[in-house]
Amino acid sequence: MMMSSSSSSTFLVFLALCSIFNSCFSDDSFVQCLSNVTANPIPKDEVSRIVYDSGNASFPSVLQAYLRNRRFNATSSPKPVAIVTPLRESHVPPVVLCAKAIGVQLRIRSGGHDYEGLSYVSNDTFIILDMFNLRSIQVDIAGETAWVQGGATLGEFYYGIWEKSAEHGFPAAVCPTVGVGGHITGGGYGNMIRRYGLTSDHVVDARIVDVNGRILDRKAMGEDLFWAIRGGGAASFGVILAYKIELVKVPKSVTYFRAEKYFGQTENFNDVISQYFNAASKTDDNLFIRLMLQVTTPPGSQNVTVRASFVGLFLGDSNTLISILNDQFPKLGLNLSDLTEMSWIQSVLTWANFDNTTKPETLLNRTPGKSSFFRRKSDYLQKPFPKESLTSLCEKLLELGNTGLTFNPYGGRMAEIPSTETPFPHRAGILFKIQYAVNWKEEGAAADEKYSSQIRELHSFMTPFVSSNPRQAYINYRDIDVGINHHGAHSYEEGKVYGERYFVGNFERLVTVKSRVDPENFFRYEQSIPTRNQTLI
Repeated sequence: MMMSSSSSSTFLVFLALCSIFNSCFSDDSFVQCLSNVTANPIPKDEVSRIVYDSGNASFPSVLQAYLRNRRFNATSSPKPVAIVTPLRESHVPPVVLCAKAIGVQLRIRSGGHDYEGLSYVSNDTFIILDMFNLRSIQVDIAGETAWVQGGATLGEFYYGIWEKSAEHGFPAAVCPTVGVGGHITGGGYGNMIRRYGLTSDHVVDARIVDVNGRILDRKAMGEDLFWAIRGGGAASFGVILAYKIELVKVPKSVTYFRAEKYFGQTENFNDVISQYFNAASKTDDNLFIRLMLQVTTPPGSQNVTVRASFVGLFLGDSNTLISILNDQFPKLGLNLSDLTEMSWIQSVLTWANFDNTTKPETLLNRTPGKSSFFRRKSDYLQKPFPKESLTSLCEKLLELGNTGLTFNPYGGRMAEIPSTETPFPHRAGILFKIQYAVNWKEEGAAADEKYSSQIRELHSFMTPFVSSNPRQAYINYRDIDVGINHHGAHSYEEGKVYGERYFVGNFERLVTVKSRVDPENFFRYEQSIPTRNQTLI
């Protein structure tokens, strides 16, 4: 039902005053705005189905459904004043317009895997726009493309491809509960990165809601904005509704292996790892080998040590792979019997740590299991890690106890794509990306500080070996230690600190795009792209 002309005028005056005074949020004012905003108002009965305020009995469960890091699930953690769960794409523009008019921040959540919780936590008054209902997947095998809405998970997408074809796949993350929207906007990668490049390298169109509440496709948004949302963190520019992506061809049979070596128990431990660092980014483009260094107790032993796990995916048969391994990775000591051929969809399940009896339907489960407390960091290697420093690295891991590292090889297709093709700059010259990880079970600030200090100490230890000037970092491995914007209006100077580490030489172009499409900096968070005219306040 529409308001009378007099009440409508009063409401518009109210919104204008809210804009002047920055914020005057109330549940009633926001809900009323959604139903009366000039462009595409949402019917009142639909508003009641998609808006959860803090007094709603379902508010806690909706908030926690996609909260993956328990660090941000404490009683003291900042909570939104409301959560909006749009059922249709047309629901999103009014949310943007009303949040802007009332002066409340908007945090956009898809899968909830944001490592620092910035998609669902803020110290300012904020609303969560949770996209989980918008998860349509339309796969066109004849055209080898698909439209995927931002709230879909990668597991749902992989399953949707598998339903239509055994010879197509998509190069994205190995964790199936990651949200498509957030993953692609930061670049995205998986175990086919050396053959096919980044997830965002395969985006050919998109639908986005801009700060003016318009739904734009690639043609309407223009090439600069389309460039920015393929690796520049789209939450700085608008709300991603859907991406159109190109599928890739995969063999009917791929090959998987896992090999483990133990520090102090494997005679040639350092030789095996050194060989890996010298060959993994140069080998056949169809071969991806991940190395994980973790503290553990080996089977049959009571002594804690460092385990080196080599996990491989080869887009081809086992006979071809064993020839490559014998030639370039002989110290791994693998035999044909150590290799397992399987379908691509089964390899997705295996990399996600499911056993070989698991059905593809498991990928439709959007819940990753019990959440934990964790911190993550990232780095890039531009030269192989020196063999003479491997022992000291393992000793540092044993000293710290809980932290681990994962090395992901680049090269191949990653070295062929120019660093300016998308905002993601870490291309030629990068040999490995590192992810640092620490998980814990204890609650409370003391535990948080203890384990955060451990991962920071490991990160500091690695300083001499990684990229510098700037020390590069990966935007999807969100890390507030890289830098944050402390100022309400967001300063260019502070944004440049983290911006150049995430985007290197592409940061300035992102600022130019941001300044044009969102000059008042409505779409902002602690590590968003600033506008050029913002200064320290």
